[in-house]
Amino acid sequence: MKIVLLGYMGSGKTSIGKRLARDLKLEFIDLDQAIEEAVGSSVSQIFSSQGELFFRKKEMEVLEEVLKTRKNLVLALGGGTPCYGNNMQLVKESTPYSFYLKLSIGNLVQRIVSEKSQRPLVTDISDDNLPEFIGKHLFERGPFYAMANYTVDCNSRTVTEISEAIQEQLL
Repeated sequence: MKIVLLGYMGSGKTSIGKRLARDLKLEFIDLDQAIEEAVGSSVSQIFSSQGELFFRKKEMEVLEEVLKTRKNLVLALGGGTPCYGNNMQLVKESTPYSFYLKLSIGNLVQRIVSEKSQRPLVTDISDDNLPEFIGKHLFERGPFYAMANYTVDCNSRTVTEISEAIQEQLL
C-alpha cells in the first residue's frame, strides 16, 4: 500500500504522515528529506546555492525513484511537488491513495509565521504579506492539489483525527 500526502507548506504532511505510518505499520518517507539525503544539502541550501530549477529536477527524480522502488509506505510530498513536471501523473499511476491535506489561509499563516526561517519560499516575505502570498499560491496550486484522490479538511482537527479520517478512506 502506498499513501501519498500532499498540501501546502505547513499543512501537516510530515506530522500526519508519521502518525499514519505508525498506525498502519508502514515506512514513512518525507520527500524533502529524501532529496536532502540524495544531494547532501538541506532544501534551503539547495535553493540558495543551486536554485529552484535544480531542486525541482532532483525532486522529480527522487519522487519517481521512491514510487517505483518502495512498496508499503506513507510519502509526504513537498508543498510544490504536485505542481511541477509530471509529478501528479506519477503519483496517480502509483497509488489510488493520494490525500490533499487542506487548511484555510488563516490557519496556514498561523503555522508558517513561526517556521519562516526553515521555509525558503517565505523567508523574505513580511508577516503582513504572508496571507496574500499564501492565497495566491493556493490559487495557482489548487488545480494540482485537486488531482488528489481525496481531500481532507484539516481545519480544527488534531493529527490523530486526521490520521483516523484517512484510515477510514482506506477501508
